[in-house]
Amino acid sequence: MSDLTLYSTWGCHLCEQAEALVQQAGLAEKLQVRDIVDDEALFARFRVHIPVLAASDALGQEQLLYWPFDHSALASWLAALDLTTTD
Repeated sequence: MSDLTLYSTWGCHLCEQAEALVQQAGLAEKLQVRDIVDDEALFARFRVHIPVLAASDALGQEQLLYWPFDHSALASWLAALDLTTTD
C-alpha cells in the first residue's frame, strides 16, 4: 500500500497542483491517486473538499491535509507523520 493517498477527480486543476507538489517533494512513488467519483463513500466524504492528502500516523490513524496547502505546509505535515521528502 502507498504511504500517501490523494483524493482527487478528473479535470480538477487544484488536484493537479496538489499532485505536482507531492512530486516536487520527491514522493511520487509513495503516492496513490484515488478518484472519488469511483467510490460513493469517498464522493460523499470529499466531494467539496478535494484535493485532500491522506496518510496514516504512527498509531495507524488517518491524518488528512486539506487544500489549500503549499510546499511548506506539505513538508510540515509530512514531518509530523514522520514521512520524509527528498529535498
